[in-house]
Amino acid sequence: MGQHYSKEMKVEAVRLFEAGKTHAEITEALGIRDAQRTKKWIRIYREKGAEAFEKPAKQERRGRRPKKANTKAYMARLEMEVALLKKYHTELREKQLAVRNIGRSTTTQENTP
Repeated sequence: MGQHYSKEMKVEAVRLFEAGKTHAEITEALGIRDAQRTKKWIRIYREKGAEAFEKPAKQERRGRRPKKANTKAYMARLEMEVALLKKYHTELREKQLAVRNIGRSTTTQENTP
């Protein structure tokens, strides 16, 4: 997973670049893994300024919003699943008992001493 850098680190990288440091020197001085990252930060800074490094407000964040569950439909589906699982468990248990011959004696009078 990628590492996230603070706004202050990004602004400092831009400041060092404008002071004449190379991308390699900046990455070494700030402990950044990739020199390409500083190039990207400088490009973004030139296009949008330091505000580009601010985290977006909560309502502006990207990504899929969680669906609001229809509670009645969700509960009906869960109840149906429970009923199916109970039925399956009962059938499976009956099959297991039949295979093991539970409830029937396997000994006969001949086998007893």
